[in-house]
This record gives sequence, C-alpha cells and structure tokens, in this order.
Amino acid sequence: MPKLIFLPHEDICPEGAVLDVEAGTTICDAALAHGIAIEHACEKSCACTTCHVYIREGFDSLADATDLEEDYLDKAWGVDPDSRLSCQAKVAAEDLVIEIPKYTINMVSENH
Repeated sequence: MPKLIFLPHEDICPEGAVLDVEAGTTICDAALAHGIAIEHACEKSCACTTCHVYIREGFDSLADATDLEEDYLDKAWGVDPDSRLSCQAKVAAEDLVIEIPKYTINMVSENH
C-alpha cells in the first residue's frame, strides 16, 4: 500500500503526516479522509486551484495531468514543475512526498 508523506504545513498539518492509502485514491480524498483539511472550493470538480499541491517525490508515478488540469494549474499561486491539483492526482503504486503551498488564490476560506 503506497504512503502519502505530507510535509509540515503551518496551518493545515503542523506536524506533517504519513498516510497509508489505496492506489487509485486522489490525494485530496486521502488527505480529507485523514483529517488534513486541504481546501477544495470547487468540491473536487477540477474547476479551481485551491487544492494545489507540490509532489516533491514520486511525481513520475502519477498519470499525466489532463489538459483541463494543466489549464487550471496555470492559474495557481506559486506553481512549479512539481505542481498538481490534489483532486485530480490519483495515487499509484509509489510513495509520494507532498508539500501543501503556503497560499491559494481562494479569496474566501470556509475554515477561517
């Protein structure tokens, strides 16, 4: 079973986390199921960028991003070559090291 290793994030996951997840699960769904409150303003429909994450290790094990995901990533805050939308990136067989960005472009957060 692959592991998702979340690096510490000051607000969302201060201690970091290591999760065992089933392959085929999206990163966002896995995080939410384990109490890591990744924002997902569009309810995981690939219509915003609030669930943007960086895949620091294991990126190549993920299926390629769709054109729609790539279009939205172009609008994300702080995008880099390791960026993915966590609602679209499905865990494969490899462990992933994930960093949650410090900011999103979401103007309103339900958690604040």
